[in-house]
Amino acid sequence: MKIAVLIKQVPDSDDVRMDEATGTMVREGVGTMINPLDLHALQEALKIRSSRGGEVTAISMGPPQAETALREALALGADEAVFLSDPRFAASDTWATARTLSEAIEATGPYDLVIAGEKATDGETGQVGPEVAVMLDVPFSTYVSGIEFESGNSLVVSRTVEDGIERQRLSIPCLLTVLRDINEPTMPTLSGKRAARRADLPAWDLDRLGLSPEEIGLKGSPTRVVRIFHPQITRSPRLFKGNDIERGIAELLTELEGLGITGREGVS
Repeated sequence: MKIAVLIKQVPDSDDVRMDEATGTMVREGVGTMINPLDLHALQEALKIRSSRGGEVTAISMGPPQAETALREALALGADEAVFLSDPRFAASDTWATARTLSEAIEATGPYDLVIAGEKATDGETGQVGPEVAVMLDVPFSTYVSGIEFESGNSLVVSRTVEDGIERQRLSIPCLLTVLRDINEPTMPTLSGKRAARRADLPAWDLDRLGLSPEEIGLKGSPTRVVRIFHPQITRSPRLFKGNDIERGIAELLTELEGLGITGREGVS
């Protein structure tokens, strides 16, 4: 079974910064890591390979430093990695990103299964996986927490949704986006790290994918960030202590009554 795993490098959650002028995320000079949910996607692909055979290819689009995310995927056990990097990919929205990824999947496939994380921690949209499936014209399922292969050319997934668990049958090839509940990612081995460090990982640019500049990057993005601003939070706290505590309680009760909470006997 040939499996593609979509990997994204994201900023450490504490280092996320936005450029208010361009409406894009600042990725230079900040700590990075593999999107945590993508690690579960990779782990599930490795699990399927272990039981059913085949190979796993990690695919990622990003700036030059995103190469480290793919090398980590190789260290964890991926057989191959495809690195999509070109300045013209910059500022892609989810649609333009999916367009680029789907072209890479078609160029390196065909694949029996494409697996991605539920969403990326920087964008929080969960749109890229389903959009890739639409562009590849394959069935897809989201919020997957379990996968069972049937005899023949189909599988059954368990989807964790608000009302419980849904079971859905899909024909292969298909695309799945998985939740963290599906497995527990493992750590890379020393030999895996050594092999990943030595691996040749040339970047695929726009020309190699055969796309036009109008299809990707900012030009190929139908959505725009119109404005970014930081909300101004103002507070005017008042501190009562010592002999003033009783007066503070009385003023608090008055404020609560002003908010529609009437009857001092109801406040303790």
